[in-house]
Amino acid sequence: MTSPAPGTAAHSAHRKATALAFAAAVGGFLFGFDSSVINGAVDAIEGQFDLNSTVTGLVVAIALLGCALGAWSGGKLADRWGRTHVMVLGAVLFFVSSILSAIAWSAWDLAIWRFMAGVGIGIASVIAPAYIAEIAPAAMRGRLGSLQQLAITVGIFAALLSDQILATAAGSAANELWLGWEAWRWMFLVAVVPAAVYGILALRMPESPRYLVTKGREDEARTVLASVLGPDEHPDERIGEIRRSIAVDEENAELGSLKGDRFGLKPIVWVGIVMAIFQQFVGINVIFYYSTTLWQAVGFDESQAFLVSTITSVTNVAVTFIAIALIDKVGRRPLLLIGSAGMAVSLGLMAIAFTQATSVVGPDGESTIQLGAPWNGVALVCANAFVVFFGATWGPLMWVLLGEMFPNRIRAAALGVGAAANWIANFAITLTFPPMLDTFGPAVPYLMYCIFAVLSFFFVLGKIPETKGVELEDMAGEAYKRA
Repeated sequence: MTSPAPGTAAHSAHRKATALAFAAAVGGFLFGFDSSVINGAVDAIEGQFDLNSTVTGLVVAIALLGCALGAWSGGKLADRWGRTHVMVLGAVLFFVSSILSAIAWSAWDLAIWRFMAGVGIGIASVIAPAYIAEIAPAAMRGRLGSLQQLAITVGIFAALLSDQILATAAGSAANELWLGWEAWRWMFLVAVVPAAVYGILALRMPESPRYLVTKGREDEARTVLASVLGPDEHPDERIGEIRRSIAVDEENAELGSLKGDRFGLKPIVWVGIVMAIFQQFVGINVIFYYSTTLWQAVGFDESQAFLVSTITSVTNVAVTFIAIALIDKVGRRPLLLIGSAGMAVSLGLMAIAFTQATSVVGPDGESTIQLGAPWNGVALVCANAFVVFFGATWGPLMWVLLGEMFPNRIRAAALGVGAAANWIANFAITLTFPPMLDTFGPAVPYLMYCIFAVLSFFFVLGKIPETKGVELEDMAGEAYKRA
C-alpha cells in the first residue's frame, strides 16, 4: 500500500485543524448571538413587566456580569477538567437559560436566567481561543484564531435577523406569535438551536493535546497531533517540546501561577488584561447596542435605522475576512497599530461631527438628537469606517493574542482573567453610555473613545509581543520580551 503524497497529507491535516477550529468557534457564535438577541426584545420586556429604565438596564446588562464570571472560572475549570468538557458545560448552561428566559414570569427571574446565559457565554469566550491555539499549526494559528471573531460577528447578524423575522411575523415583539407566546419569548428560545449544536460538536471533538500531555495521556495527544499537523511536523517531537515546557514550568513553580510582582500579577497577565479592556473602551459596542439611536440622529426613521444597523453588522462580518487573510502574513502588531490609528481618526471625526448636533423636543415631550448636513454624512461614514478598522484588527486579534501569548502553564487561567476584564469593560461601557449621552450629548463619549484608541496605539507599540509563527512552547520568551 502506498502512502499519501506529502502535499495531500498536509492538506488533509490542515483541513482537520480547520474543521476543529470551526467547531470550537461555534462558542463565538453563541457569544455574538447572546449579546444582540436582547436588543429586539428589550422594549417588549419593558412593556410586559412594566419596568422602569433602571431595571430594564439591569436586565440587559446583567448577562455581561455573568460573562465575566464564566470567563474567569472557565480558564480554571479548563485546566482541571479539560477544554472539551468545559465547552459542554457552557453549552448546557446556555441551552437551559434560553428555555428559562423564554418562559420568564417576571423581570427578576429573567435577570437570573440572563446571568446564567452570560456564565455559559463567558466560558465559551475563553475556551474557543485557547483550544484553537492549542490544536492549530503555528503557520495557521492566526487565521484559525480569527474564526472566533468571525463567529461572533455572524452571531450578532443572526440575532438581529432572527429578531426582525419574529417581530415582523407577529407584527411586534410584544404581540403573540405561536402557542400563545409573545414574539420576544421566541427570540430567546431560538438560541437553543446553536447551543445544542455547540454541545454536540464539543462531545465529538478531541481534547487539546497540550492538556492531554499535562495529564500524562501522551498516546491520545500523539493521535490528535498526528491528525492536525502536516507530514513535516512530527508528533513525537512536538510532544517532547510540550513535555519540556511543562518540566520548566514545574521547576519554576511560580510560572504555574498568575501571581507576580507587578501589582500582584505577572507582567504578561497585565498586558492581556489591558489589551482586553482597550478592545471595549474604544466603544465598539456603543455602535451595536445603541445603533438605532445613532442612525435616527443622522436622519433615518426607525425602520431605516434598523436596516442600516443590519448593514453595519454585515460589514463587521465581511471585514473579519481581511484579518483572516492578513494576520499570518503581516503579523499581529502591524494590524493592531493600523486599527488603533484608523479608529482614532474615525472616532475623532465623529466627535467633531456631533458637536454640531441639536436637541429637538418632540410632541411627546421626549428630546432627540438631530444632525444636519453635511455632518450627518460625516458621522455615517466615520461610524462605518470605525467598524471596518475594528473588525479587521482589534476585533479578532485580541482573541488570537489572548489564546497564544501566554506561557503554556498559565494560558487557560490567564486567558480567563483577560476575557473577564473584557466583559467587565463591556459592562462599564454599556452602562455608562446612556447617562453620558443624556448629560453631555454624543460628542463627549465619542471623544473619550477616541482618546482610548490613541492610547491603545502606544500600548501596542510598547507592550504587545509579535507572536506570528512562534510555537506555543516557545511563547514564554516572546511574551516576556515586552512585558
